[in-house]
Amino acid sequence: MVKDGLDTELDRELSDLPPELRWREWMRRIEAVLFASASPVPREDLARVVGQAASIDLLVEDLAADLEGRAFEIAMVAGGWMFRTRPVYAPAIRAAADVGDQLLDLSEFDVAVLAAIAYHQPITRDGLKDIFGKEISRDLIGRLHAHGLIGTGPRAPRRGAPYTFVTTDAFLAAFGLESLRDLPDQEQLGDAGIVSEPPQRGTV
Repeated sequence: MVKDGLDTELDRELSDLPPELRWREWMRRIEAVLFASASPVPREDLARVVGQAASIDLLVEDLAADLEGRAFEIAMVAGGWMFRTRPVYAPAIRAAADVGDQLLDLSEFDVAVLAAIAYHQPITRDGLKDIFGKEISRDLIGRLHAHGLIGTGPRAPRRGAPYTFVTTDAFLAAFGLESLRDLPDQEQLGDAGIVSEPPQRGTV
């Protein structure tokens, strides 16, 4: 089947190529997919562009080695792989575009609330109020929702069954985490300047 002059039937096996060139082409396909994606690409998606017997892990390892010395790297984030800038270049990015200070256009308090949700999820607005000593506005929760950083969790098992909030895969991707197990110690958040004080329950 041909569409717009391009063959839409992808030759995954590349059996006409010698093994070394076949492996190299599979690496380049994975590189192209990761480069084109704004979110982590799961294993099953990468498997669609390489041979059935190809090892995704080994291909990614070889591609990562190929990228040594470049300003970006492959990272496992939220159950998939994506390209990200190496941490050593973060100051250059901030100096050029203020990217680090923008942090998805969220205020410092927005980020503090996001951190509290990450560490205490699933958590209700009342639970957040207990942590910060004040009501957390629906507008703030809406901003985090709009950025895709939080989602609705299970209803709390108490009167009125209020909604709880949880973080999403987009949250993991935004902060370069493979899973919630990779969250830094709460004290490290303050040291890194992500929040002015770690989100501890009962603090104002």
